[in-house]
Amino acid sequence: MRVLQRRLADFAAARHWQPYHTPKNLVAALSVEASELVEIFQWLTPEESAQVMDRPGTAERVEDEVADVLAYLLQFCEVLGIDAAAALAAKIERNERRFPVPDRDAPDSPDRHSPE
Repeated sequence: MRVLQRRLADFAAARHWQPYHTPKNLVAALSVEASELVEIFQWLTPEESAQVMDRPGTAERVEDEVADVLAYLLQFCEVLGIDAAAALAAKIERNERRFPVPDRDAPDSPDRHSPE
């Protein structure tokens, strides 16, 4: 991931885009790209959404939007000095503590809740 992050930073630097790659601008661009990904799925049924990668044209659009989201996220991390992999690992560890695997044999096992 660090190699891709560095490659994106070099790409932007070669085009003198650093003045525009502020945290505010990058997080706004990230939001736009995430919305473009949502748009692909907006009116699909759950069944259609599960099959989206079976349609070549749609699959390519999904892959492009995923790439855009990841690119802006990595650029955002680059300008703020965030190690994305370390941040994710730490978040997973916190969620594992916060949401332990329920004991399936316990009659009063709590409902699972989705992590944030």
